[in-house]
Amino acid sequence: MAYELLKDVLDLVHQFEADETLNATYGKSVEGFKKWITATTPPGPAGETVHWEGKQEGRSAESVIASHIVHMNRFGKNYFRSAIHGSDFVSQEDVIYLIVLRFSDPITKMDLIKKNVHEKPVGMQIINRLIARGWVRQTDSPDDRRSKLINITEKGIQALDNLMVKVRQATQIVSGNLTPPEKTELLRLLSKLHDFHQPIYDRQIDTEHLLEAALHPQLP
Repeated sequence: MAYELLKDVLDLVHQFEADETLNATYGKSVEGFKKWITATTPPGPAGETVHWEGKQEGRSAESVIASHIVHMNRFGKNYFRSAIHGSDFVSQEDVIYLIVLRFSDPITKMDLIKKNVHEKPVGMQIINRLIARGWVRQTDSPDDRRSKLINITEKGIQALDNLMVKVRQATQIVSGNLTPPEKTELLRLLSKLHDFHQPIYDRQIDTEHLLEAALHPQLP
């Protein structure tokens, strides 16, 4: 257990409960606690200068952000590979698909694939692998006999439970040394980016037109 992180969280909870404006403004609830963290976390210093490699030569902030996101994805994959090493799981996508299924009602294969932002061939390969292992079952949809619904099996739940300790360790490491308020701010920013990109992805735009559509989302 990350005791330093736990101590930091408990310190924040104590500060939250001691805030005299708590009852009138936030209320003693998880939602109130999250709002309090957001409201009481000071922004970075006004006019703060951030330096990055290539800045003086004209490299843009957007270029660095894109690179960091790609790198974080690779770091995360490495930690997940370590978490599933020696298990029956082939990839981190197997784990993520099962997690989504565990906490959702039976859904169609395409809905599951879209939730994970995959292309159909890749998503179907993952789903078929999970079905072959007996971790996922498929049934006829009561609304459309041509469509199949899938859900996690007891065997799949057991396989997932056996791995969750290491999965939680991997996800904790990905957050690195961020403080609780920094994690809250990062989550807010990532959610904002997600909300920007998800509608574009949902339109299933052909690759040749994707950049233009993303740059001008108001166009049909």
